[in-house]
Amino acid sequence: MAVEWYNIIEIIWGFLLSIFYGFEAIVRWVLPSRFTKSIQGEIVLITGGGSGIGRLMALKLSKLGAVIVTWDVNTKGNEETVSMIQNIGGTAFAYTVDITNRQKIYAAADEVKQDVGTVSILINNAGIVSGSTLLTTPDEKIIRTFDVNVLAHFWTIKSFMPDMILKQKGHIVNVASMAGHSGMSKLVDYCSSKFAAVGLDDALKVELKVQGHDDYIKTTVVCPYYISTGMFAGVQSKIIPILEPEHVAESAVQGIITNKPQVIVPWWCAFLITSKTIIPQDGFMYLSKVFGFNSSMDDFQGRK
Repeated sequence: MAVEWYNIIEIIWGFLLSIFYGFEAIVRWVLPSRFTKSIQGEIVLITGGGSGIGRLMALKLSKLGAVIVTWDVNTKGNEETVSMIQNIGGTAFAYTVDITNRQKIYAAADEVKQDVGTVSILINNAGIVSGSTLLTTPDEKIIRTFDVNVLAHFWTIKSFMPDMILKQKGHIVNVASMAGHSGMSKLVDYCSSKFAAVGLDDALKVELKVQGHDDYIKTTVVCPYYISTGMFAGVQSKIIPILEPEHVAESAVQGIITNKPQVIVPWWCAFLITSKTIIPQDGFMYLSKVFGFNSSMDDFQGRK
């Protein structure tokens, strides 16, 4: 009986703590500048840094004093990012890496440690999309989607997190998507991979807490709606506006320097995510139709 009462007291205390942390989150949202950390001199590794959101984040983090290491399969784009950073007085290094290959990730990680130093902020940003129905998507494309969008995260984390634990300092960022919270037509493989990326971040947070590393290793998952980059060219949206890359990159960077656990862009889509757990399936499917989730990919073209 005593054990049962003890459990009840713990549960009540947990709810009270949740209320306290809720108020703390509001204060952090209203006064973010009070909770920002310096990343001056930190080594930041970004996958997919040769274009799009990855490039923009690299530039913004460089302006804050970070040393940038960009990985991309596109050598030209990668080197352009480095040149842009050097032109604004920053320090950056480019590595051509095929992140669909686990051994190449491990080898490139060793190179970075020898050439540049210990990575303290890891940003898993690289992503690809097929944009076709499940039955018309070739097996190879489905495998590649998972290799890039989620499995590469495992290999990069295993490469760099041990040093973060050793140095008792680190931040792991997974750029996922709103598609990691809600399914969409013609995005079955993409949504599945992003759901996995969200789950990876969620479980990693718990594991870091259990192991006692959560005080000095933070994680952030970034979940934006469609972004107006070449990756989603042709996508249409009925209600939620297509996001500007600059806004998403800035939101992600602010999330990193304020140790925000989750960044949802636009922020009010958090209410849609919450509603999914409450509204009956048929009702949510109707809302999906109203918001255009069912038809947004009808004119998808993608990056040429």
